[in-house]
Amino acid sequence: MKTKNIIWITALILFTMAGCASKGDSNAPRGGVSSGRASNAAESQVYFTPDISPESLVAIYQALGADPTGKVAIKLHTGESPRSNHLRPELVKDLVQSLNGTIVECNTAYGGRRASTEFHLQVAKDRGFTDIADFDLMDSGGEISIPVTGGEVLKENFVGANFTNYDYFVVLSHFKGHQMAGFGGAIKNLSIGIASRSGKVWIHSGGTRKTGGISGGQEDFLKSMAEAGKSVSDSLNGNILYINVMNRLSIDCDCNGYPAEPDIHDIGILASFDPVALDQACLDLIWKAEGNEIMIRRIESRSGLLTLEHAEKIGLGSRNYKLTDID
Repeated sequence: MKTKNIIWITALILFTMAGCASKGDSNAPRGGVSSGRASNAAESQVYFTPDISPESLVAIYQALGADPTGKVAIKLHTGESPRSNHLRPELVKDLVQSLNGTIVECNTAYGGRRASTEFHLQVAKDRGFTDIADFDLMDSGGEISIPVTGGEVLKENFVGANFTNYDYFVVLSHFKGHQMAGFGGAIKNLSIGIASRSGKVWIHSGGTRKTGGISGGQEDFLKSMAEAGKSVSDSLNGNILYINVMNRLSIDCDCNGYPAEPDIHDIGILASFDPVALDQACLDLIWKAEGNEIMIRRIESRSGLLTLEHAEKIGLGSRNYKLTDID
C-alpha cells in the first residue's frame, strides 16, 4: 500500500472510532443508514486492521479469541472468473491452514462456470483453492431444509446437504457492492452463499419457488437474505464467526466475471461474532471513504440497508458496535 493511502486509512479509522465512541447515531453515515438504530441498544465488538495481508488476516481472527473445535468450514467465494475481485488463495492460505479448515461453497443458480458441480470444482482448482486446502461443494450431494425462526417471509431455508458435516464455520467474505442486493458482505455470504442451488432461487424469490430465474420482489429478497442467514446462525448455535475483507471495492459482486473497477481505496479487514454489526461497520467506512459516490448510489438504489434493518429486527445481530483497531 502506498504511503499516502496508509495515511488516509489511518485518518479514516481514527475518525470512525471517534464517531463510534458514543452510542446512538454518532457512528452512522449519512443517507439514512442510521434509521432504526436505538441509542440504548447493546454494542457488538468489531475488530479492525488497515493492513490487508495474510499476517493481518490471522491476527484479526486471533483478536476474536475464538476456540473452534471439531471440523472447521471456511466459507468463501471462488469467483466467477480470474477477473473477479474474490479473495485470492495467497491471502487466505495462512488462516485456512492454521485452522486445518475445509473451504466450502455451493453451486450458483444462474448461468456460468459455477452452476454445476463438475465445472465449479474445476473453477476451484483453476483459482488455486484446492492447492491450499480440502474443498467441498456442500450441495454436490443434495440439500437439506433448516427452519427459519421468527421470519416474516421464510419458514425454512435450503442449504447444501454437507452443511451438517461441519462443527464450526468461518464466514470469510469479500465486502463489495452487488448488482441485486446493493452490497455483499457477511450476511449475504451466510445466506445466499450457504444456500443450495435451488435454495438460492428460494431466497431470491422470497420463498415462492425453488426453480427458475433468480428474480422476485426486492423487499422480500432482502428480508429473505436476513432470515436465511439467521437460520444458519441458529443452526450452528454460536459456532460461527465472520471476517470481511474490504479490498478491491467494486460496485459489482464477485459473481460478475467482468466487474467495474474499484472507485474506493482498499480499507482493511474487519471481524466480529456479529454479522449485522460487521456489515454495518463496513458500510459506515464506505460512507466516510473518498470516491464513495458510485458505491453509495448502488447500495441505495437497491434498498440494500433493508437487509441490515430486518436482520437486527429478527435478532440476527445489532447494528450498534464498538470498533477496535488491533494495531
